[in-house]
Amino acid sequence: MAVKYRDYYEILGIKRSAAQDEVQRAYRKLARKYHPDVNKAANAEEKFKELNEAYEVLKDPEKRKMYDQLGPNWKAGQDFRPPPGWETRDFGQGGGGYHTEFHWGGAEEGAGGFSDFFESLFGGMGFKQARGGATHGGFGRGGTLRRAGADQETSIKITLEEAFHGGTKPILLQSRSISPQGQLEVKEKRYDVKIPPGILPNQKIRLSGQGEEGTGGGPKGHLYLKVEIEPHPVFSLNGRDISMEIPVSPWEAILGAEVRVSALSGSIDLKIPAGTQGGQKMRLRGKGMPNPKGAPGDLYVTIAVKVPTHPSRKELELFEELKKSSSFDPRA
Repeated sequence: MAVKYRDYYEILGIKRSAAQDEVQRAYRKLARKYHPDVNKAANAEEKFKELNEAYEVLKDPEKRKMYDQLGPNWKAGQDFRPPPGWETRDFGQGGGGYHTEFHWGGAEEGAGGFSDFFESLFGGMGFKQARGGATHGGFGRGGTLRRAGADQETSIKITLEEAFHGGTKPILLQSRSISPQGQLEVKEKRYDVKIPPGILPNQKIRLSGQGEEGTGGGPKGHLYLKVEIEPHPVFSLNGRDISMEIPVSPWEAILGAEVRVSALSGSIDLKIPAGTQGGQKMRLRGKGMPNPKGAPGDLYVTIAVKVPTHPSRKELELFEELKKSSSFDPRA
């Protein structure tokens, strides 16, 4: 039986070459406009279902790839039949990597909520991802599409000490949503965020179930906090390695000494070998950033030889005596 072809790109108002983030932005914009709780027009609910169906296909790279195989020359409303053998295709990906399992539903799972065109291609499926969490298809009570809420992302700034030691950090975030009356609502919510020891810049902390609300009884999405580490006046971070500079006196550098270093891991008694040069680096293994999945980073200490800016008369006399008696030429 022929069905009417649906142009999912046209429904979302995007080009066939649109990137995945463009698909998401277009859907969110139109879904807010036509959501039945906001838009009371007679065709709003039907339009909302069309948007959800288009997004159901185009948001997933595998289903989008299958849909694109039909070719770009179809027009919305044309009679359409699935290509021969379509129903026997294996829509998963092998190779042990990302894999999508498809579950073919019947009337008890809400078949008929999608269009006949969708049913002819995908069988009214719900689906789940075998890696990266579950996505719940189908419809809830009253024919409302059951969909997990979208994930959200923002950034969180922490100090290097907080990143090193971990702990709990209270933050206050604003969220925006559209009320049933169509008004923009801004809400503030406090979170006590657990910072894992050794977290690095650009890594993310997941707050489960703190993303957008689902529809039709679907679960909430997640909120991801992208970590930014504030610059530190003493330490610098390079991967899991930490660098710092330690000042020593000329006589400590010449004669050798033991100096106390205040590192993030605690106080360290560092031995300065006799004859240490300014700019020389010393490596302290395992004193860098912790690593919950392996070996910690290292601490690199750069020696900076400092001279007195206001030497006493006695110091000047001793340096004059050293000048006369020493044959050392630093430029030789």
